[in-house]
Order: sequence, then C-alpha cells, then structure tokens
Amino acid sequence: MNTLSPELESHLAGDVTTHCFCWIIRRKDGVTLGFTDHDRLLSIEGVGCEPQTGLTASEATSALGLAVDGAEVEGALSSLGITDSGVESGAFDDALVETFIVNWAAPQQRALLRRARIGTVTRSGNRFVAELKSSAVDLDKVKGRRITRLCDAELGDARCGYRSDDEKGSVSGVISDRAFLASGLHAAAANWFRNGVLTWTSGGKAGRTSVVTGQEMAGNDIRLDLRDAPVPDMRAGDTFSLLPGCDKSFGTCKTKFSNTANFRGFPHLPGNDAAYNYADGSGNFDGGVLVP
Repeated sequence: MNTLSPELESHLAGDVTTHCFCWIIRRKDGVTLGFTDHDRLLSIEGVGCEPQTGLTASEATSALGLAVDGAEVEGALSSLGITDSGVESGAFDDALVETFIVNWAAPQQRALLRRARIGTVTRSGNRFVAELKSSAVDLDKVKGRRITRLCDAELGDARCGYRSDDEKGSVSGVISDRAFLASGLHAAAANWFRNGVLTWTSGGKAGRTSVVTGQEMAGNDIRLDLRDAPVPDMRAGDTFSLLPGCDKSFGTCKTKFSNTANFRGFPHLPGNDAAYNYADGSGNFDGGVLVP
C-alpha cells in the first residue's frame, strides 16, 4: 500500500496538478541512473533525473497475494547513460527500478509507487522496452538443488572436478551474426564443442559469453554456430576461448569426460512412466540400474 504525504495528497486532489513520474535505475554493477518524463532536471534522493530522455511507462498492474506484478518501461537510446551496447550486453538485466510520483513544482513532495526488477529487455530499432517484475518474482527462483536425471554442476567447477584447458581460437571468416569460421581449434571428436561456452577475449565484446549450438568442419577451419549474436558484431581476427560442450547427461559424463564419480545428477531416477505404471509384473523393477 502506497502512503502519500498530506501535502502531496492534497495537491493530487486539486483541480490542477503539476506532477510527473521519475525512475531511478540501480544496476547490479553499482551504477545509478535517473530519468523523468518532465522537461527539466529533477533531483530525487540525491539522484539527478534526466529530462526528456524518452522514457515512458505502461500501465502497471498490482495483485494481492504472491502473484507477480508487471509493468513495462519504454525509451529511446537518447541518454548517455543508456547505450545500445549496454542494453545488449545485459548491463540492465535484473536492475532495481524505483518509480516515484513527484510534484515537479515542489520535488520534496513525492512518493515511491513501486520497486521492481528488470526482466526481459527487447529492442526495436533505436528503442528498447524493459519488462518490470515485482519482488514476488524471486519466489519463482530455484533455491538449492533439484532431483533430476541431469547434472546440475557446471563443467570445470569445483563440484564437477573436470579439468580442461580452454581452447584458444580466432575468427577467420564471418558467415552471419551467429555463425563464423574458427581457426586454431583442435576438436577431439565431432560435436566436441557443441553446448560449450565461448568467451570473447578481444574487442568491444571482450568478456561476453555465448553457447555453441553447432559445430561442423569446413576445410582447415571449424564452423561454429552460436545461440546469441555477439555485440558489437564479430569481425575476422576476433579472439576467443572455448570449453568443450557438456549436455549434462550421464552418458556424456561417462564417455566424453570419464568423470562419472563426480556426476551431480540422479541418472537412475525412474521416470513418470515407471512411477505411474500399473503393477502388473511386466515392468523391470528388479533393483538394477536404469542407465548403463
């Protein structure tokens, strides 16, 4: 429930109002940005809110209970604080957004309407739309481990225990924004890098990662297909490091990495077909392993 000061409540109840909306964005990297739909700079809680930056908000919905409230903010890439590369690189993902209603004639008369986190960010031309979710969305996050057939460790981390040096390669030819020819790699087998994590090590996209979705020999080079397009666009000569791919299955852990002792899943877990099967004596319930 939002609480308004008597002064602001009296002002909003009048026939003529001078109110506007302000947004303060607090990114996870510590950067704080302020925006307003008013036509001049306003200072809210020590944060300067830029005017006329093209930031507007949709209708916000609120719900009782544990339902996730939703809204959207839309804006143009007209502020120095919001750049094309920043949006694409995920700098605003999961950032905290505070929405205020402010009497611009007396900025001390203001009220915090809602706090939300940025979810999905989509772009269209020179504009972006950020989906805002209330804190109730944190209740949907998985806490702890889940019992599944697949491994829940990441290749090479402490729980996995597998040790492998990154392959170093470079772009020798660009096919599309998600496919390129790579040189310098030594694949041990077909699809060795499929599902592997590629990390760019040069250029404006250094540090960005993507998952390899396909691998194919192309003469002396290897064609790699990526799940996500890099930003800025990749060019010949860009360098990267690449880990072998792991699909988290027990079979891959056994045959590809010989690391079954550290497998962090439950491969012998019966499926729904076995759990709900009629006990007619024809099923295989002798206590033997279900996965070789």
